[in-house]
Amino acid sequence: MHIHILGICGTFMGGIAAIAREAGHKVTGSDRAVYPPMSDQLRNLGIELIEGFEPDQLKLKPDLVVIGNVMSRGMPIIETILNERIPYTSGPAWLAEHVLRDRWVIAVSGTHGKTTTASMTAWLLEAAGLQPGFLIGGVPANFATTARLGKGRHFVIEADEYDTAFFDKRAKFMHYGPRTLIINNLEFDHADIYADMNAILWQFHQMLRILPGNGLLVANGNEPEIERLLAMGCWTPVERYSSNSSVGNVVQLRRNAGGLELAIDGQLLQSESLALPGLYNLENATAAILAARHAGVAVQDSLAGLQKFRGVKRRLEHLGTFNGVRVFDDFAHHPTAIRRTVEALRESTQGRVLVVVEPRSNSMKLGAHRAGLSPSLAAADRVWAFQPENLPWQLSEQLADLPAASVSTDIKAIVQAVCREARPGDDLVVMSNGGFGGIHALLCAGLKDVSRGN
Repeated sequence: MHIHILGICGTFMGGIAAIAREAGHKVTGSDRAVYPPMSDQLRNLGIELIEGFEPDQLKLKPDLVVIGNVMSRGMPIIETILNERIPYTSGPAWLAEHVLRDRWVIAVSGTHGKTTTASMTAWLLEAAGLQPGFLIGGVPANFATTARLGKGRHFVIEADEYDTAFFDKRAKFMHYGPRTLIINNLEFDHADIYADMNAILWQFHQMLRILPGNGLLVANGNEPEIERLLAMGCWTPVERYSSNSSVGNVVQLRRNAGGLELAIDGQLLQSESLALPGLYNLENATAAILAARHAGVAVQDSLAGLQKFRGVKRRLEHLGTFNGVRVFDDFAHHPTAIRRTVEALRESTQGRVLVVVEPRSNSMKLGAHRAGLSPSLAAADRVWAFQPENLPWQLSEQLADLPAASVSTDIKAIVQAVCREARPGDDLVVMSNGGFGGIHALLCAGLKDVSRGN
């Protein structure tokens, strides 16, 4: 079958392309401003990429067009597909029909931590010899690819609540049919899709309504919104985990000598080390361990496997140390994720925590999270915030109560300021869910120049 994918360079749709190619299909695709790393990954798989969304590409006469959620009515190519009755579907629907139907699906959902937790889960199954398939919204360092079909029974998928396509406004995760479901946390996000928290809870409730009774829901016991969700109805066994010792009847977790310690089933089990800092990564790891246990992997084996987990690109990824300054790249864009990233660095360093942040998400642009931005950065020693042209509110007003924060519309000016002020022993983290104008490379190069005395 010849499959043509619209919006192929997004992480999810690029993963669909890779899996379809591995399954033996001919795959082509298009996107606006075809961009790496996904474009490189796809070309290496022999997938032809087309720049833009002009209807002429339909002359390839694909058997099926898979339409990403970046596409909308009124686009000429969409109107051509509808007018000429060319067969089409969404990425989640194609995956459900052609890949997931006969698999044991482990879905990782929640507002934060999906990519890391899904990567951890896939790695624990891999380390146990189960050869899982997976589709993850990032590049796990242990695999160096975002997706694969896998040879085993299990399939791990990052299950987000964004809508499926212009013709299907259900959350994407409604297509996956998980047997094991992780919900890491629940907060308001995607203000461009959902009116309020109740709208998000309703979508998650629909997923719980189809979660099988012989499955498992792994849930963060610290999260009040998850408890609200469960009160709406749950027909599946629930296993909770918590870092709060006052929460009873759950798997307890805490850091121990740089590793993870779990009190589970009357036993105290430990890992010797966990490379990723921060309480939230202990929670991610615990969720992955419990999901892997449901799939047949012993907890102690998972704890051993975690010691070889090497993280995910753009999730507190260490880019290098320059002039004694450790530089990290992080995808955080929700206030809670920003706060927990700052806290994780604070926990792991004796020096200062410096933050460069770009508020870029749709929810930020709409102002849904602007009030939470200043509190999320309060624990940082120094903050440089970039004011994008398309942000309709002023960062300077929101960060006015942070004396160590400054705002600029000039990326190069931010780089110069950071390089002037950073000193050996500092941790510098750049937080954005986009490319941020190549600031990561500019900062690393600038700090290198400082180290040479330039």
